[in-house]
Amino acid sequence: MLKQYLQFKLSQKLSPQQIQLMKLIQLPTQAFEQRIKQELEENPALEGGKEELDNDYDSDLDNSTDDYGDNETINAEDINVDEYLSDDEIPDYRTQVNNYSSDDEEKTMPYAAGTSFTQHLINQLNTYRLSDEERDIAEFLVGSVDESGYIRRSLSDITDDLAFTQNVYTDEDKVASVLRIVHQLDPAGVGARNLQECLSIQLHRKEKTPDTQLAINIIDTAFDQFTKKHYKKLLQKFDISEIQLKDAISEIEHLNPKPGGTYAGNNRIVEHIVPDFAIRIVDGELELTLNGRNAPELHVSREYSNMLKGYKDSKEKSSSQKDAVVFIKQKLDAAKWFIEAIKQRQQTLFVTMSAIMHYQKEYFLTGDERNLKPMILKDIADEISMDVSTVSRVANSKYVDTPYGTKLIKEFFSESMKNDQGEDVSTREIKKILETVIEEEDKRKPLTDEALASILKEKGYPIARRTVAKYREQLDIPVARLRKKI
Repeated sequence: MLKQYLQFKLSQKLSPQQIQLMKLIQLPTQAFEQRIKQELEENPALEGGKEELDNDYDSDLDNSTDDYGDNETINAEDINVDEYLSDDEIPDYRTQVNNYSSDDEEKTMPYAAGTSFTQHLINQLNTYRLSDEERDIAEFLVGSVDESGYIRRSLSDITDDLAFTQNVYTDEDKVASVLRIVHQLDPAGVGARNLQECLSIQLHRKEKTPDTQLAINIIDTAFDQFTKKHYKKLLQKFDISEIQLKDAISEIEHLNPKPGGTYAGNNRIVEHIVPDFAIRIVDGELELTLNGRNAPELHVSREYSNMLKGYKDSKEKSSSQKDAVVFIKQKLDAAKWFIEAIKQRQQTLFVTMSAIMHYQKEYFLTGDERNLKPMILKDIADEISMDVSTVSRVANSKYVDTPYGTKLIKEFFSESMKNDQGEDVSTREIKKILETVIEEEDKRKPLTDEALASILKEKGYPIARRTVAKYREQLDIPVARLRKKI
């Protein structure tokens, strides 16, 4: 039996322009600058910098411009050249905003061309008298050191790899012997296979004093008790006083758990955060500015406009001229659209951040995280009549410079819970209070999660012990036992 069904399906499809705009909105300042540079390189009809015009004015784009990116066939005869020409020959579609000065210094981050961390270690090996086999093993071990300075592979795996990849046939004892040479390289602790070995190597390099010798004994023979802060067991095991234990622990705490991270010549690029916005307090009121680097000076090429004018004025239009005008039209459309997209990006960023700033006005005026109101993406999206995904793109990748430091915008968003008065309070507020309580606790007797929950309840925040544990973990605060100090 044959059945027929009639089904209606409503779907929303974003245009190529909308997709590109969303991508532009998501880009932070530095990545946005790279995107501008790429577009300038790829589209000769788009130019940067100021354009000197006889009659300078800002012109709105023609809404009749065809969609950029569609694969439709364009006929030269269908192109209205006058749409691309004006009395000013070519309007200047600048995107500069008022808070950007043309003489702002362009700051770039220099990269030093130093030797790599691996090469730094190999250079040190050259000062040792090694056989050919030992050198091959040593260089392989150095090549296995990770960015933290550790070799996190077993000797058996390294021995097998030497045979299969380097044609070096040896045994684990020989590899262990060469590894001890690697342990003599700088920075101290490099080549260790775990934290215990790393700390032990560093301690054995230090001048022998009663404190360092006790520290060595603790790390080499009682590392588990030390990491778990079982201080009473350490006092009994070594028959020492609390002062002696405290001094030995101080020696250990001054060691470097990641020796690889201290080497300045490892050429690892450190990300420099460029704030996308700045908030200042002027006469008791908040003032928001958009980083001027988000407002480049762009305009459509005068040369391309002149090409169209020449095509219009020519009496006989050849086939090559018609092909050229189609190409010019596509590039001009792309340039106009890109400039318009940047304007929309600026407006979207400013409107979104402005709404966030006013929503959290009390926080931005005081810097006290306890004044942060519960706020979710939908709150801001409804405020500015935009989609939640648009707000998310702004919040997740943008930073704002405030009087209290540079902050990631998404940090201002938080869920809410009710206090004992039935009022909505931000979970950020509760975390801040939890952090303060832990900072002020007696470190000889740290508060358990259950005790913390009781204190928060007394302060008007009735939350369960497991919720306290969750917030504590989110704040990267260890359990009470690991916070204990003598």
